Amino acid sequence: MVESLIYYALLGIRWSEYFMVDVIDVNADNWKEEVLESDVLTVVDFWHDRCPWCIKLEPIINEVAKEYRNKIKFVKLNVLESNENRNLAMKYGVMSTPTLLFFCAGRPIEGVVGFMSKEKLEAILEDLIERHNECVKQSSELG
Repeated sequence: MVESLIYYALLGIRWSEYFMVDVIDVNADNWKEEVLESDVLTVVDFWHDRCPWCIKLEPIINEVAKEYRNKIKFVKLNVLESNENRNLAMKYGVMSTPTLLFFCAGRPIEGVVGFMSKEKLEAILEDLIERHNECVKQSSELG
């Protein structure tokens, strides 16, 4: 198993692609690689485990991430995990959780705050795909 991961790492394949993870945990250490250098439309879920609305939103995000696997990258950042994560959230103006920020070519293009239904999230994503299709067109399949 470890040898396989090393082999894939040498080929430039991330562990998340190897294991088909739909929502990737990010932190201040891998933020640049996973979000800013992403070549696909990326959804960042700013959350923490003491936020009841974050917990309620998690299964919705997981389900939507599976459905949009080949179009959009989903990541989540626990804002209370470290001071660096908290500072990253503050840098992007995150004042409460859950907050979803949408990135295209490393730039935040839109954000929403609070719990939402699956249908509402899908409507937002479809609108973003239509308005920022350069992030989708220029991307390759994630999975």
